[in-house]
Amino acid sequence: MKFEDVLAAVNGFGRFQIMVSVISFIGRFTLPCHFFLNNFIAAIPSHHCDLSLLEDGGRYGNLTQAQKLVVGVPVRGDGSPDSCRMFLEPQYHLLMNSSNSSGAPTVPCQSGWVYDNSTFKTTLTSEWDLVCDQRGKNKATATIFFVGVMFGALLFGSLSDKFGRRIMLLVSYVSGMLFAIASAFSTSYVMFVVLRFFTGFCITGIVIISSVLTVEWVDIEHRKLIGVIDSLAWTFGSVIFVGLAYLVNEWRWLIVTVTAPVFFAIFIWRWMPESARWLIANGQLEKAQTYLKRCARMNRADGFSEALKMETLASIVVTEKKGRVYTYLDLIRTPNMRSLASRTGILWFCVATTFYGISFNITGFGLNMYLTQLVYALIELPTKISVYYLLDMIGRRSSMMGAMLMSGTCLGINILIPDDMSVARTVVAVFGKAFSSASFTILILYSSELFPTVVRQNGMGFNSSMARMGVAVSPLILLLDEVWKHLPQVILCSTAMLGAMVARTLRETRNRCLAETIEDIENL
Repeated sequence: MKFEDVLAAVNGFGRFQIMVSVISFIGRFTLPCHFFLNNFIAAIPSHHCDLSLLEDGGRYGNLTQAQKLVVGVPVRGDGSPDSCRMFLEPQYHLLMNSSNSSGAPTVPCQSGWVYDNSTFKTTLTSEWDLVCDQRGKNKATATIFFVGVMFGALLFGSLSDKFGRRIMLLVSYVSGMLFAIASAFSTSYVMFVVLRFFTGFCITGIVIISSVLTVEWVDIEHRKLIGVIDSLAWTFGSVIFVGLAYLVNEWRWLIVTVTAPVFFAIFIWRWMPESARWLIANGQLEKAQTYLKRCARMNRADGFSEALKMETLASIVVTEKKGRVYTYLDLIRTPNMRSLASRTGILWFCVATTFYGISFNITGFGLNMYLTQLVYALIELPTKISVYYLLDMIGRRSSMMGAMLMSGTCLGINILIPDDMSVARTVVAVFGKAFSSASFTILILYSSELFPTVVRQNGMGFNSSMARMGVAVSPLILLLDEVWKHLPQVILCSTAMLGAMVARTLRETRNRCLAETIEDIENL
């Protein structure tokens, strides 16, 4: 007997599944806020050298601020003031607009920087001067956060397969909230990045556990619907985040604001059920029976008594060995599992690198960063609705392959569009973001269907860690524009195309029962 038969008896999609989905939705709402937080808290305002050193002795006299910049700061090729250098001595002759300053000696900023606070009152950049030679530290804050996410995915994936989905979800909520709030009160750069590492480490459990938990409670027919609904939590959070970032322009309070919803998620966690599929797989039949009866009552299912008898549940083959504990090593012990883990891992890396490479580049197209972020978020809504229909029309594999192929194509086209056509570049980037968002939506559902129950959470944990590795390198890829301005786009385009090729090698899971054991995978 299959678990799907038991789900059918208790109604595999009813009020119970909607409750699970809503609880998961609320918990996942805060995730995009933290994942895109660096776009705003680490934003680099317009800045120039602090010229107070040159003002010693009142040498500037009654010069206006604009005139001080003329005599104290060299200009770049585009005519804007240099952000990282200043004249060694005031160049008063430049006020006459008739002299060339190319021969005047310049030095790096000697007394720090002055920042434009018209958009942001405070950012990490202005707090700890993460500009010029320290620009790499600015990008590193995002990278360190996602390295934490990567390692957290491995741990929470393993622990939730060992101790259960429900309890580890609570651990993720509480620990993630505490570290996030603590990071808002950091007194140094080092303290901040350490706390952000642990924030990422802890909140990743919300991502991988809630998605698996909802899928394991839903019948085959409605898996894609639940997958899309779960992904809409990300879209909703992304849209709300733009408004919050606009209203709260101090980085410390923005962190506190986007973390606040986790309090509510912790409160409603009490109604989140454990996965009956996991309980049966681990021999906890009485608990599984309790949750299944609760499901049947909420869904008003009739005639479910026979399906929920202990002997019936015991007949569900979900474990290969009684009491065996599965680990990440089980992903590589057998040929088919090893092949599946390696291919899905590469695909997750490619999808995440592409998606976040586009998402982090909100100032690279010449438009307002809030507007770009909002458009990036809104485009996900029609994209995910389209995915809902495509998953059944052409299947998981073809949808995955097509989304990655089109995302790579958009990135390639953007290389050819001149920089002064900012609107055209943004439009193409938005389409690229749409296709990469579609690929992420498909991939979360697709991967949870590919792995068997006994190692599903381990598989998702491994895949999530591969994805976070991709996310961690994407801010660093964007720094390569100093080598060649189109190099980041070339790398992201190539990565998307590689993902499309890997997706083509995976098996289709449309309208198929979920695999329960590793043996099921080896027999395919």
